Amino acid sequence: MSNGPRIGPRIGQGFDAHAFKEGGRLMLGGVEIPHTHSLAAHSDGDVVLHALCDALLGAAGLGDIGQHFPDTDPTYKGIDSRKLLVQVMQMLRMRRLCVGNADLTIIAQVPKLAPYRDAIRAVIAQDLLVSAEAINIKATTTEQMGFTGRKEGIAALAVVLLFAETRG
Repeated sequence: MSNGPRIGPRIGQGFDAHAFKEGGRLMLGGVEIPHTHSLAAHSDGDVVLHALCDALLGAAGLGDIGQHFPDTDPTYKGIDSRKLLVQVMQMLRMRRLCVGNADLTIIAQVPKLAPYRDAIRAVIAQDLLVSAEAINIKATTTEQMGFTGRKEGIAALAVVLLFAETRG
């Protein structure tokens, strides 16, 4: 029996998917990726950061991205998803939680993402206040199966580990 609440390591997972639309800017992990299509969404449609926000919120026991940033609120129309991630990180800091690491998978037939992995990793590390070594970015296809395989959109998965900050 414990003498009070103890916050040990906490794991969270997140998922997001959006369909392509013609034109616009394709944002993935806070990085603009050259492409003929963008992602249809109320915000900028950054599936990577949306999945990451959900993973962070889940690990902290704070619900999901839709609860905090509803797509019915005009405040978030077209918003840069990095701003949402910064707000999520503020919620974690208020609860004295910090990120141990994040592992992200982008599921897309197009565009090819290998040239952008390091840039995405650097942006996310900066926003999560961790070193780049704590962030892992993977990209995969579905071998032309499903909506991503038919080049109809992109999906992303995120897993994070949070720790309680230690007092110095």
